Amino acid sequence: MTDNWTAVAMAFVALFLVGGIVSFLKQGLKKGALLLAALAALATTTAVLWW
Repeated sequence: MTDNWTAVAMAFVALFLVGGIVSFLKQGLKKGALLLAALAALATTTAVLWW
């Protein structure tokens, strides 16, 4: 676990971005939510591959 701090950090970034997606959708900003969804997917992929 000591070498996986980057993966854990990226997982938290992905969760933070998911919260942003929910917020953007509530505000009606669909393009922003789509951008955050792509970034969240990249962060999740990074966390899984780093693990």
